[in-house]
Amino acid sequence: MKHCLRVPRIFIPRGNMAAFSVVACDQFTSDRAYWERVRKKAGDISALDFILPEVYLGEEDEERAKAAHECMYRALEEDRLEKLVRGCVLTKRYLKAGVRQGILAAIDLEAYTSEYGVSSPIRSSEEVVPSRLPPRVAMRRGAILEFPHAVLFYKDKKNKIARILEDEDLEQLYDFELMEGGGRVTGHFIPQDLAEYVLDAMQTKGEPCLAVADGNHSVAAAKAYWEEIKPSLSLVDQLNHPARFMLVELENIYDEAVIFHPIHRILKGVDRETAIDFITASVRCKREGALLYPALHAGGEGVKKIDDLLETYVRQNGGSIDYIHGEQELAALAKDENSVGIVLKAIEKDDFFDELKGGHNFPKKTFSLGEGKEKRYYLEGREISYD
Repeated sequence: MKHCLRVPRIFIPRGNMAAFSVVACDQFTSDRAYWERVRKKAGDISALDFILPEVYLGEEDEERAKAAHECMYRALEEDRLEKLVRGCVLTKRYLKAGVRQGILAAIDLEAYTSEYGVSSPIRSSEEVVPSRLPPRVAMRRGAILEFPHAVLFYKDKKNKIARILEDEDLEQLYDFELMEGGGRVTGHFIPQDLAEYVLDAMQTKGEPCLAVADGNHSVAAAKAYWEEIKPSLSLVDQLNHPARFMLVELENIYDEAVIFHPIHRILKGVDRETAIDFITASVRCKREGALLYPALHAGGEGVKKIDDLLETYVRQNGGSIDYIHGEQELAALAKDENSVGIVLKAIEKDDFFDELKGGHNFPKKTFSLGEGKEKRYYLEGREISYD
């Protein structure tokens, strides 16, 4: 099987890491106050200066991208970042659900695809929407560094890799509290020889052996940018150009602190009883007030059936569909007399990779890996350009 992982050289910030590290750009997209607080807490140069929070998309995007690229050069020129020797980073994130462990490494974008029906060692987990890629590609185009937030799953049901690393005396790189209630995070350096052994152990048989857990559009944008510049490179240069690779956090899907949360649906602006009759005519449901509990499999097929029904109803009768995290929030929103909430089930870990075989994806908004503040924070980076 094609080797799809590489041991990178990673940058970490010097100085106040808590003031540098900010949450993924695709979180709190309707909460400007959150990002305004982050701006006040962030340092003079921080990860916030390297990204475009999606809450600001459509507002001077080109100027913001240019400013981000300039800040990257400034950070290097002023020695704000420390470049480690080649190796990986073992991260531990202390959250309510437990301690979530990850390994920072680089994936080979040549081994990744989001294309339907195409098998590959690394696969998207949800459908990629092409219209969402241009702003992300523009941020990567002209950047000398990447500080990504993507998380990928690997399969290690017996937790062998974690046990290997527990027996090692690894150098600690950081230990601090993330801003805005993001929890405590620690990082330890994994030297190259050990890192190569660990990454090789992740490459299990069958495709995909790695799948995007969070940040599907970020990985797809990195691949799109690589395909954009690849034709301008010689065949020799294509083998090792830094943009061919992407830094990600690799997490064991069987980690006890990795918890799948369903993303529920709500119909708004509809006649409640008519909508319920329409849905229950096709799917057996338990009803509790304005909430429906479909008797469907907790996986992609069940989610697609519900989505198809809701989209058909809206086309024929009007209204709108929204995607809600948390059953309590769904119940509160469904109290509106012109709304119906549909409660979905969380997917099973054992089914996750099986559903992606043969080049398949989950429908959009099938699952979540926790609340917004539990998403990955930008902290580690790497070069993606020779400039």
